[in-house]
Amino acid sequence: MQKKIQSAPAIVYPESDGMPMAETDRHRDLMIDLIQTLKHHFWQANDVYVSGNLFIYYEEGNPRKSISPDVFVVFGVEKKLRNTYLTWNEANTPDFVLEVASPNTFREDMGKKKDLYASLLAVKEYYIYDPLGQIVPSFIGYRLIDGEYQEIEFVNDRLPSAVLGLELGEHEGVLRLYDPNNSQWLQTPPERAETAEARAETAEARAQQEAFARQTAEARAENAEVALARALAELERLQAERNN
Repeated sequence: MQKKIQSAPAIVYPESDGMPMAETDRHRDLMIDLIQTLKHHFWQANDVYVSGNLFIYYEEGNPRKSISPDVFVVFGVEKKLRNTYLTWNEANTPDFVLEVASPNTFREDMGKKKDLYASLLAVKEYYIYDPLGQIVPSFIGYRLIDGEYQEIEFVNDRLPSAVLGLELGEHEGVLRLYDPNNSQWLQTPPERAETAEARAETAEARAQQEAFARQTAEARAENAEVALARALAELERLQAERNN
């Protein structure tokens, strides 16, 4: 009797570990704001992928070999939605990673993760930031040089990112992204919404002003026509009186 040949079970790479996204509201809000700000900044680039809190698997066939950066950017890959990031199916590993740290995660951020980002994933720039200021240093950045991380020096109280072409620094007590090309802080999603609302209100006010100006012009034109008609009628009356 021939034995049935069974296919090997498909390897499943989990999309979630059931853990919360972040420890506090400030951690979560910062992660979301940074991800959305970077997505907006690179929205025209089809080969820049921005994500965060997403599993990156770095060893094919081994679902235990994964890491989930809080914020990361990959250049040279397709901009599309992904459930997980499988490095063997992609053209590149992350170029930029930022971990939103806390006293509970700082040791791993500075130890295991830092080593993995440098040695296996070759992440060009790695940043660690504590929004609550409970760890020292609360903000630090590294750049990969010859396979090892070297600390990035602050310039004008900001860490320059050669990868992003931006600078990272605190603005009004919150970590933000600064564009040195136009000397402006990139707007966060709430700020962009406020700007859009203000522009809409300005456009509406301008439209109302233009409508009022048109109505005024039309009224003046109508008054001019009425005045002209009256003048012509008066002229005809005077001519008729002279003829009589």
